[in-house]
Amino acid sequence: MLKIITLIENDLGSRKDLYNEHGISMYIEVDGKKILFDTGQSGKFIDNAAKLDVDLKDLDYVIISHGHYDHSGGFERLIKEINPKIKLFVGKGFFDEKYSLRNNSKYEYTGNLFDKDFLTENNIDVEYIENDITKITKNLSIFTNFNRDKKFLNSNQTMFLKDKNSFVVDQFYDEISLGISTDNGLVEVVGCSHAGIANIVSTIYNRSSENIYAILGGTHLIKEDDEKINRIIDDFKEKDVQLIGACHCTGKQAETMFYQQMEKQFINNNTGDILEL
Repeated sequence: MLKIITLIENDLGSRKDLYNEHGISMYIEVDGKKILFDTGQSGKFIDNAAKLDVDLKDLDYVIISHGHYDHSGGFERLIKEINPKIKLFVGKGFFDEKYSLRNNSKYEYTGNLFDKDFLTENNIDVEYIENDITKITKNLSIFTNFNRDKKFLNSNQTMFLKDKNSFVVDQFYDEISLGISTDNGLVEVVGCSHAGIANIVSTIYNRSSENIYAILGGTHLIKEDDEKINRIIDDFKEKDVQLIGACHCTGKQAETMFYQQMEKQFINNNTGDILEL
């Protein structure tokens, strides 16, 4: 049995008593393990978890998809208030200094709000993912080092790394995603898909012996044109993806196009929604 609860994301589902915010956090139960994938930006996912009867004290793993505040921002509160004895998985380069260029004029810090010292001070066991595939249980794998086909790369190139006194385009080599093996195929959980959602899916499709059954999370299509979105939808159809729970940074236009062209496969994946397989 696989259970995934979206603890927080941009929009509310049917539960109007929950908090929502620009960010994402998903709670996962599988293989007798309890996993938190991303922590939103504020820590309000913790309040939502309480209302959804999710006990975060018993977490086994926390996986943070990349070093942006809207994915790692709630981690400090989790450790300070809940203090679960977890193992943390992040990508190599997770603590690089990340910035976004606002209005083509000002660089704004958008990276993590905690540092390596915080992990040391709180005795957090952390593993930096470098290998293409890291298996953490029988049915759980973490993927990174995604191939980058230029036609599928995100067009929004306003995100940078600070290197001494200069800024370079962030290639998001720290980005990781979680693959969950099921009887139906691989359920792929993504944070923001800065490497390009089709690049991530294609890389995993080619490396894994399993078909991609489902894609859940942020696909970062919010600023892409219809031509790019159509190309990605066609790619998903070719790979016979059966379930699309795109949310967070996907954008309303892309969500609408997924629904129109993959109506039987598309599901809402908003704050408070629960998926069981």
